[in-house]
Amino acid sequence: MELTDSLVAATAREYREREPLYAVEAEQLETLPAAFAAGEYGRRDAVWVVRWYYRRFLGDYPDADRRAAEDRFRDNDFEAVRDAIADAVVADGATEAVDALTALEAVDVPVASAFCMFLEPDVYVVVGPREWATLRDAGELDRPYPDPPSVADYERYLERCRILADRFDCGLWTLYRALWRLSD
Repeated sequence: MELTDSLVAATAREYREREPLYAVEAEQLETLPAAFAAGEYGRRDAVWVVRWYYRRFLGDYPDADRRAAEDRFRDNDFEAVRDAIADAVVADGATEAVDALTALEAVDVPVASAFCMFLEPDVYVVVGPREWATLRDAGELDRPYPDPPSVADYERYLERCRILADRFDCGLWTLYRALWRLSD
């Protein structure tokens, strides 16, 4: 498969029309970045990001593993969550942001990338096995999905996504939607 600007645009549009979580994702992408930056959010907002990461798989992620991760995240002291998010907001790049977030229980690199996307959707994009596999199938990444990915793996993935978003003159959120749909 070759990624083209028309393919990315069409499949991103298809995501908007067919994916059941699109409306809530779009709403959260409008509100969470400002809320996180200002520190004006509650525990439920932070938990939502963790829930979204796993639930976007719509049952393809093992339910017991998903619930365990969500429960472990809820066990974090909320002030520690606030501190990690505040550190990620002012971080100098993906490595610092991901490092701040992975200090929390149940936040690995993929979940941290989800937080980053909802912190700054113009700068970051979530990583997961589906998106990675789509880029690999398109010849944009040369290795299979590293399970789990390291921060360096995320940096490589993010850089490739930024290059593609520039090439296709679209935002990272649009590119994500296309990659997700193309992985179906």
